[in-house]
Amino acid sequence: MLLILTDYLSEYYSAFNVFNYVTFRAILGALTALLISLLLGPYMIRTLRDKQIGQTVRSNGPETHLVKAGTPTMGGALILMAITISAILWIRIENHYLWILLLTTLGFGLVGWVDDYKKLIHKDPAGLPARWKYFWQSVVGLTAAVILYNTATEVETILIVPFFKNVAIPMGVFYILFSYLVIVGTSNAVNLTDGLDGLAILPTVLISGALGIFAYLTGHSVFAEYLSIPYIKDAGEIAIFCGAICGAGLGFLWFNTYPAQVFMGDVGALGLGAALGTIAVMIRQELVLFIMGGVFVMETVSVIIQVVSFKLTGKRVFAMAPLHHHYELKGWPEPRVIVRFWIISVVLVLIGLATLKLR
Repeated sequence: MLLILTDYLSEYYSAFNVFNYVTFRAILGALTALLISLLLGPYMIRTLRDKQIGQTVRSNGPETHLVKAGTPTMGGALILMAITISAILWIRIENHYLWILLLTTLGFGLVGWVDDYKKLIHKDPAGLPARWKYFWQSVVGLTAAVILYNTATEVETILIVPFFKNVAIPMGVFYILFSYLVIVGTSNAVNLTDGLDGLAILPTVLISGALGIFAYLTGHSVFAEYLSIPYIKDAGEIAIFCGAICGAGLGFLWFNTYPAQVFMGDVGALGLGAALGTIAVMIRQELVLFIMGGVFVMETVSVIIQVVSFKLTGKRVFAMAPLHHHYELKGWPEPRVIVRFWIISVVLVLIGLATLKLR
């Protein structure tokens, strides 16, 4: 939105032409979202605490989590607000990727908000029933997938295989189903990971930063040709949205780091996960997201293995699922689990970035 003003001013002062550069606006997007998070964070925490909107701890969870009871939650609303304001300010408003990303991110965030509201305000431990949560996730995810398919060029519906220079699989109409699974799957994977202080938010920041690099290169015809990745017109603007996620996430981590002053809740985890999945679909890097989001993947797989094993054999593979609880029950202090998972995320993100050249 501010670009309308800077475009006008650039006719009189050439210095304002700097706002035409995606990289500059991506930095501004990150800083704007960071500033919003840092400034409004204390107010939101006080408000949530005053209204007694605090974390409930499940009775069958690790005993060390009992001290978390009452910690303000639903702080993810702050993340989504910072992202939305920053994105609208710095992304060209005629860019259709902006509105699809906001639709998906805020749509999944709304589903999470309803779930949190039922748990925390109505004191319903079950929250939004799983079938309804999945139904509304599916509605938003399918809507985004259909819109993307109907606005896509041929190159935007092929599946890029990392590490292979000339391997690209045309998906046709199956693009819709695949995109839907990526968006909904990533959303729920981030939500499952969000169980320890800061565990989910820093990998989200790292991955969004890396996806921002991919988005910038994908939207630049010269770099895209040099790196043998698809060139997608206007995709560079997505890098600004990624920058906003980075800034908002870092601002939230300021308050969410161990011991957390606030939790993001489903409103944040579902919204952020959906954003990552949608970005990966837009820039054709779904399989790279699978690599970089390895922590989210292994957390999800641990839950699937645990459930299947117990139903088939009556035995549990892990002491508790998701995986981070398993290591807690094995005696790892919470900060050790968090930092080691962060380290794994850094390594996986670097591997994902390496796919740009290792072909």
